[in-house]
Amino acid sequence: MADNKDRLPQNVPGRWYVDSNCIDCDLCRETAPTVFRRDDDGGNSIVFHQPETEEEFRLAEEARNGCPVEAIGSDGPPAPIESPKAKAADS
Repeated sequence: MADNKDRLPQNVPGRWYVDSNCIDCDLCRETAPTVFRRDDDGGNSIVFHQPETEEEFRLAEEARNGCPVEAIGSDGPPAPIESPKAKAADS
């Protein structure tokens, strides 16, 4: 089971993550390419986009269940929600 304490820092903030047990087998990237990608510097997979649609959640779950080393977790803290004021200031 993935451990949030071993979460790779390259993951985007949010509930879904890859931990340090990743062996770079490519299963998650093949299964859910809109959620996972390879971190070439680290030589492993990371979550680069938190699932948003029903299809992305389904595929991410399929990848998590199929991960041979159980390096994918979905129990991380939720991504911070940006306030409307902060968004307006960035525009």
